[in-house]
Amino acid sequence: MDFIEPQTVVASPRRSTSGQESGLPLGTMPTCVFLNVEDLKCFEVVERQFEHWGIIFRNAIALHPTNPAFPPRSGNTVLMAAPKNGLLEITFLHPARFFSCYLTSSQRTILSAYDSEEKLLVRDEMPIANLAGSGSEIPPNLKLSLSAPDIYRISLYSFDGHLTIDDLSFGF
Repeated sequence: MDFIEPQTVVASPRRSTSGQESGLPLGTMPTCVFLNVEDLKCFEVVERQFEHWGIIFRNAIALHPTNPAFPPRSGNTVLMAAPKNGLLEITFLHPARFFSCYLTSSQRTILSAYDSEEKLLVRDEMPIANLAGSGSEIPPNLKLSLSAPDIYRISLYSFDGHLTIDDLSFGF
């Protein structure tokens, strides 16, 4: 995996709700946390499975795409904005300094980062759809990244389109 740095931690989902200890190392935060979504079940609602790594999702499901327009970047599993089309949100329990993911979407999509007071910090954008096989000038699985101090919330918004993300990473 070319995107994993030496101080990267691969974070797997937690299946049990008993014991809420953090998966974060004591004393120091990892440089980068890479989310392993491959262990999620297809059609599993994703919300607090990575909470022990400091991240909570809203409006996300795990999916093994059967539509070739939405290919995974790696593995077989992606996260899709659902049940509401076009909006996926992520909350950080500890302020993050960067976020990155690979996006495939049927519409223009905006990635936004907010601080603890919901003030917009920074944005990245994919200006047009990038579905596989659509002839788009942007290939599927476009990397979107944000960097700012004190990121508490991320939103991906695709104007009521369909979107999937893969190979998510963030750092403190």
